[in-house]
Amino acid sequence: MSEFSILHVGVVGLLITVLLERLLVPRPHLRRPLSCWLLHAGAWCVSLALLYGLTARPLFSGINVVLLWLLIVMVSNTKYHSLREPFVCADFEYFSDAVRFPRLYLPFFGIAKAALLATGFVIYLWAGLTFEAQVAGGRLDALWLGLAGAILLKLGHRHSVPTFDAQADLLRWGLAASLWRYFWAARAPVDPATLASPFSPDNTPAPAAPMPDLVSVQSESFFDVRELWPGIKPQVLSEYDRLAGEALARGKLHVAAWGANTVRTEFAYLTGIPGERLGVHRFNPYRVLARKGLPSIASHLKAQGYRTVCIHPFDGSFYGRHQVLPALGFDEFIDVRSFNDTQKAGPFIGDCAVADKIHELLHDPARTQPLFIHAVTMENHGPLHLEQVDAAQLPTWFDRPLLQGMDDLAPYVRHLANADQMLGKLRNSLLERPNEALLCFFGDHVPILPNVYQAVGEPAGDTDYLIWSNRRQHSVTPSPIRVDALSSHLVACAAQTQSESPVGGVA
Repeated sequence: MSEFSILHVGVVGLLITVLLERLLVPRPHLRRPLSCWLLHAGAWCVSLALLYGLTARPLFSGINVVLLWLLIVMVSNTKYHSLREPFVCADFEYFSDAVRFPRLYLPFFGIAKAALLATGFVIYLWAGLTFEAQVAGGRLDALWLGLAGAILLKLGHRHSVPTFDAQADLLRWGLAASLWRYFWAARAPVDPATLASPFSPDNTPAPAAPMPDLVSVQSESFFDVRELWPGIKPQVLSEYDRLAGEALARGKLHVAAWGANTVRTEFAYLTGIPGERLGVHRFNPYRVLARKGLPSIASHLKAQGYRTVCIHPFDGSFYGRHQVLPALGFDEFIDVRSFNDTQKAGPFIGDCAVADKIHELLHDPARTQPLFIHAVTMENHGPLHLEQVDAAQLPTWFDRPLLQGMDDLAPYVRHLANADQMLGKLRNSLLERPNEALLCFFGDHVPILPNVYQAVGEPAGDTDYLIWSNRRQHSVTPSPIRVDALSSHLVACAAQTQSESPVGGVA
């Protein structure tokens, strides 16, 4: 018989989880509503009861649940360090994504740390199952423990509405209560009509003729990095500067994410719905909400006779895009299967390959409809600290030595220069079109460069955008805009009377 009773393990383990929560950044307040402590204790008891019911080993079960708690704390701190946001309930889905797409996640956590934890966990599982004997009647004890935990959860389950400011809710409620309340908020029904999309069917006017082709590019981690540090050569973004000088609109873009979570910006752009209207779904609108088939710029243009195509050169199942994008009104979704390894620029498909795919679609002689193409690039995704840049290449992009801790800036700027080349290719493709075509180009979020930001300071978090026409030239004052208003602005630009002087012959 084990010398550790489930009661001893339960009490000591609960205290350990409270101590582990003190390691969180930001650190939750100990003074919190009683209901939050009831949820904390209830979650612990139910988790312990589930594993104890399976194994009948109290110490083994308790240590496993404590380790899971520690893992969540470590992941939360890693996320906060990189993205300025603590762990939320929607992030549990990323544990499976980390197994499917390890390069996108594990390097931020630390590959060595992840390998050490995995090795230690396997050894611990073997030792725990081998050397701790099962307790007779343990499964009955687990039943009573689970029942006690369920009662605690029921008592702590209050109709407290989260602010959905993840940091604020964590500070006032603690980790367990914030996760619990976000979990239930995600299961509350949502009436799409309350989201008030500007692209609802009632807002779809009769199409004007002729209808211009529309291309929008959501560029991975794009922002004007020259504002961050003066050592970056201006010509890194020469094509961007040329388009910005000819643009119908340009300026700073207030986006829905910092460092990652591309789908937040993507959803806001496509649907025109601000994140504050989404409640808990703001953290991952593609998981549930977008699959309901909300109105979007794609469905709006499709109703006007456009063929709608989305290009994303990565696995189509990532974020469920292969299901979400058709539900949002896209006729076709082109993922990484339409590209090959020779088109990579680093670990991912290059931006110029995406520009070539857009050119191919625009110049298809068989097409009979105007096109709306939305491209979500992948090249500059990172993790950038895994990439190396030859020192001999640095003068191509920098006119002074990099400061200490700024090594990750070199691969970022290298990929940014490729995004600039993409813009040049798109400009040429659209200038070749006989009719008007518009290009909307914007960044989804600033990149994850914590060491660089420590050396030179963090950016504000806004990215940059422009809307350009191949037949109308403007010189406009930069104007900031929210990403959820950008697609409506593109549609409005396309609807303007084509009375400006043509720029089709501009070199």
